[in-house]
Amino acid sequence: MRKMRILATMAVAAMATLSASAQHQMTVQAKKLGAPIQPTMYGIFFEDINFGADGGLYAELVENRSFEFPQRLMGWNTFGQVEVKDQKPAFERNPHYASLKGSGHRDKFTGLENRGFFGIGLKKGMKYDFSVYARTNDGADARIRVELIGSDNEVMAKQGIAIKGGEWKKYTATLESPKTDAKGYMRVYLEGQKGVDLDHVSLFPQDAWKGLLRADLVKDLKDLHPGVFRFPGGCIVEGTDLGSRYQWKNSVGPAENRPLNENRWNYTFPHRLYPNYYQSYGLGFYEFFLLSEEIGAQALPVLSCGLACQFQNPDENAAQCHVAVDDLQPYIDDALDLIEFANGSTDTKWGALRAQMGHPESFNLQQIGIGNEQWGPLYPERLEKFIAAIRAKYPKMKIVGTSGPSPDDKDGKQFTYGWEQMTRLKADLVDEHYYRSPQWFMENVTRYDNYNRKGPKVFAGEYACHIDANPASPTGKNVFEAALAEAAVMTGFERNADIVHMATYAPLFSHVEGWQWRPDLIWMDNMTTVRTPNYYVQQLYGQNPGTHVLPLTEGKKPVTGQDGLCASATYDAKTKGYIVKIVNTSDQPQAIELTFKGIKTLGNGKVTTLHADNPRAENTIEKKNAVVPQTKDVPASEVQGNVLKTSVPAKTFAVYRF
Repeated sequence: MRKMRILATMAVAAMATLSASAQHQMTVQAKKLGAPIQPTMYGIFFEDINFGADGGLYAELVENRSFEFPQRLMGWNTFGQVEVKDQKPAFERNPHYASLKGSGHRDKFTGLENRGFFGIGLKKGMKYDFSVYARTNDGADARIRVELIGSDNEVMAKQGIAIKGGEWKKYTATLESPKTDAKGYMRVYLEGQKGVDLDHVSLFPQDAWKGLLRADLVKDLKDLHPGVFRFPGGCIVEGTDLGSRYQWKNSVGPAENRPLNENRWNYTFPHRLYPNYYQSYGLGFYEFFLLSEEIGAQALPVLSCGLACQFQNPDENAAQCHVAVDDLQPYIDDALDLIEFANGSTDTKWGALRAQMGHPESFNLQQIGIGNEQWGPLYPERLEKFIAAIRAKYPKMKIVGTSGPSPDDKDGKQFTYGWEQMTRLKADLVDEHYYRSPQWFMENVTRYDNYNRKGPKVFAGEYACHIDANPASPTGKNVFEAALAEAAVMTGFERNADIVHMATYAPLFSHVEGWQWRPDLIWMDNMTTVRTPNYYVQQLYGQNPGTHVLPLTEGKKPVTGQDGLCASATYDAKTKGYIVKIVNTSDQPQAIELTFKGIKTLGNGKVTTLHADNPRAENTIEKKNAVVPQTKDVPASEVQGNVLKTSVPAKTFAVYRF
């Protein structure tokens, strides 16, 4: 009797296994090439929030290096006889400088200290390039001494510099750190009693990319394999007011003479206030274009349309807050001049400046965005002027408009109205933004299935899954659950590649000690970076885009959430291979039988999985690899001719390549 029960139990188990093995029967039409996948499909969006530029990607280690913050010595500690002046400055657009005079006593000293952005990160064996513009201020030759100081106040490296003559000159020194210290600082002493004037005091690590950008962050970006790079941001394009908007012409030319700009995020979150948050413009449009080339992405610069941030400037105050339609010409000229700066020949005004800066070749700019999250009638009536001028002079330039800050009409009719107007104006792409919950992301896997195919294309220009609705909340972290929801909605991007041409997660960077908004794709401190689970989702799509969509169905329907499964398939003409992405958001493993109709055999394959048992798992500075992709060969036992029989674990994003 007992034996019979055991046999019966085994039979039931076998039947259950057989049932599970055929639980999901999917088909890929391997010979039916669908829409081409744009090379810009998966990319990155940079905004100077969370100290993303100064203190982040821009490798400058000195804060307020030109003494131009409204509080002129913000970021500096002084001792002895130090005064800020502006008579006969070195740089017209940065007129302030520090004047150091002798203390009048052998054992009293004059000097400056700068602790950078949350400390100056020093690495053992790394050399640091110091530079300063200086002159003597009483006619006699003088000396200064620059020192790197550890967090224990120990002098780690020092070098003297002779300052000769009363004319501004650039002086340099190189210092090597003997040990690692995340919270070091820099000191500049006046040696002796002869005074000096100092301006543009700078310190860069020698491993900085092109002497400009943090090498580790550049590598993080390059490893994403992005197809498009949107810059310089979203809301900073608008500014809290027009005076604080990002102005690209101020961000080119010699870095020493680029004027300071107030960062619109320094006052925005009172509970995450950073009154020292300004833009030196050392990371400017020229550097953004260079970086685009380095990481292999098409540049997408975005410019002001003449509207300040509408969240902060109600429409009823339009006359006081925004540029009148009839006064837009300087803003339109900025757009036309930017295209000339990027693409113009060296005998044009702005093309000549590009060449003078070191890049005589065209940057081959193909697209430009006008406006960020604008809505209502104020936007299209201004955008129409830009479109007419750009199309008249550069008819092949693609123009990106916006549908506003919301992905739907729950807050009114802004979204529908925005799309109607972009269609009327014949914008090439429409920028949609969504920061929403995992539930919203899963409900929107089919978002683009029924979009109008005859109008503008879609640019998902800012999106991220938020566990907490408040982006400034301490709980709004980069957890695996959010990354998995993003992987799911991206199968919908891919399946609808005929209309979705670009997508960029946002924001890109955040300093662990200077964040104001989260989640963010890449976190950093002064020494290292952290790739989040969301980063790895973006990377897996960026590394495995394919060139054409392939139909993938179950029961003749797309796989868009059935039993927690979402899937998409592509063909890669470059490798003549097949790529299938499957997202299992459920709590159970899912057995899948996937038939590649139209071919006889799959051959060898690899599968890369991103998984975490804990949906709130995250990568941190202390534990960078809690959630990372794992790649292995697809077992030969799972491939039978043109059929893949496999099981996707619970809470897993899997990418198969054959």
